[in-house]
Amino acid sequence: MPSQQHILLNAFNMNCVGHISHGLWTHPRDQSHRYNTLPYWTDLARTLERGLFDGLFLADIVGTYDVYQRNVDVTLRESIQLPVNDPTLLVSAMAAVTQHLGFGVTVNLSYEQPYLLARRFSTLDHLTQGRIGWNIVTGYLDSAARAMGLSEQLAHDARYDKADEFLDVLYQLWEGSWEDGAVLRDKAARVFADPRKVHRVQHQGTHYQVDGYHLSEPSPQRTPVLFQAGSSGRGQRFAARHAECVFISPPSKEAARAAVQALREQLVVAGRRPDDVKVFMGVAVVPGRTQAEAQEKYADYKQYASREAGLAHFSASTGIDYGQYDLDEPIAYGNSNAIESATKAAQERGWTRRSLLELFELGGRYPAIVGDASQVADTLQGWVRDTGIDGFNLSRTVVPESYEDFVDIVTPELQNRGLFKTAYEEGSLRHKVLGQGPTLPTRHAAASFRRAPAQDI
Repeated sequence: MPSQQHILLNAFNMNCVGHISHGLWTHPRDQSHRYNTLPYWTDLARTLERGLFDGLFLADIVGTYDVYQRNVDVTLRESIQLPVNDPTLLVSAMAAVTQHLGFGVTVNLSYEQPYLLARRFSTLDHLTQGRIGWNIVTGYLDSAARAMGLSEQLAHDARYDKADEFLDVLYQLWEGSWEDGAVLRDKAARVFADPRKVHRVQHQGTHYQVDGYHLSEPSPQRTPVLFQAGSSGRGQRFAARHAECVFISPPSKEAARAAVQALREQLVVAGRRPDDVKVFMGVAVVPGRTQAEAQEKYADYKQYASREAGLAHFSASTGIDYGQYDLDEPIAYGNSNAIESATKAAQERGWTRRSLLELFELGGRYPAIVGDASQVADTLQGWVRDTGIDGFNLSRTVVPESYEDFVDIVTPELQNRGLFKTAYEEGSLRHKVLGQGPTLPTRHAAASFRRAPAQDI
């Protein structure tokens, strides 16, 4: 199988105790309570690089999950992404102990200014030598808006409108402020940078006004690899213009196939190629060296999982307080200003509190793939074949063994089938994942903000 058809694989994690599989922090072997120590993260990075993972995808949230029962009691007791620390500050330490592993970091642009965020990602791209990506999110919690001094967050589509302008400002800074060849480092001539090749960005828009020069010289990728996770109609149009990797959480193969097809069609409308975006699906895997071992491990994990915590998390995702409903009472689904795709999926399937609790048997919304190496590989291969996705974001269960088990048990089977790489390619994260050079192609929206080259000194 050609390398470009290899399954792509990210680890999915978060700088907190409880991420997706809620309650498993109580498992005797789980170490996620050490999330606030560097060795926890550097050891994980080494494991992922040993397993040839493409990247570590770091989620983040601004605000707290206070929709369920209209308080944060369950959120605090079960540590449902609270406490949560800044993910960007982890990258340098992990980059220092690895050579190839990429890092996709979530930052909510709704509460950032593009001028300083541009410098932050340029800095990370320099320090990782071109291994950084940004997961673009606009937020979905009213609790975040209140914490930031607002009465409520913007409406769903308006958040994307603001994000479009935010990205336009960033492209001007990353792609247009410093030309290629602007940095000379000429000690003899006392010229570090050619002033004629460094340009002021002057943007006067609806949401942002910027007048200044990008503070960082061009980094290896200039623009970080752009991740995005919106599956709504407006989210897909945003992805078609900006994204290079899209993260989906479909409830079925049919839903995944429809989402992938719709995205590919939107890419063509936006003037890009259908394969310009790689699609990752969220999944949990519980592997064993035998089927019986895997099932035993899964049964063990379920004893520690918290279905209620999973429900509290989903309440925040949909903006619906499931705590107010009886187990089989119909849910009053309607328009949501939270995650539109999550609400739509719940409404279409008529999920009740009981059916959601049954779904969250491992504490979260990702059904687990349980089995020996061959069974897990069969299932992963089937998802790729039947839906058109390109790879997976592998969520954690019990840390660190969930990643160690995958690397030791599943990865060799995928390699034996020719489904997964046996060595890293050299180059940037963009090159490794998308099979192109370090910078965005000319057909991407960012290219329109590049400057024609000035004359050399």
